[in-house]
Amino acid sequence: MIPAWFKSKDIDEFADVLVADVRQRFPPTGIELSAKKGADRLRKIHQALFARVIAFARGNKLNLYRKARLGNRVKWALLDAGYPSQFVDAFVHELLTTIVVESRSGDVKETK
Repeated sequence: MIPAWFKSKDIDEFADVLVADVRQRFPPTGIELSAKKGADRLRKIHQALFARVIAFARGNKLNLYRKARLGNRVKWALLDAGYPSQFVDAFVHELLTTIVVESRSGDVKETK
């Protein structure tokens, strides 16, 4: 039972795919956010990325260790890719908040 708690292959794969998607859609020097077109593009990117995050959270059993590993792996990959630390901190915070909320939503039991 304990070894399954530390299983992280799927976490590492998801983190790598997520970071690759961020790098492709939103390169560190890519989008001009002051323009309306840039803001609309960023909103679409955000929706696509977090739809994937929500699906992953709902489809996988994520314990404390696995959530922390995901956040840590994404954080360091984005920093290594050259993203500003403020962006990385905000992104990872929202990522982990979404993961926690969505993974708990499956645990909620109806009361009558």
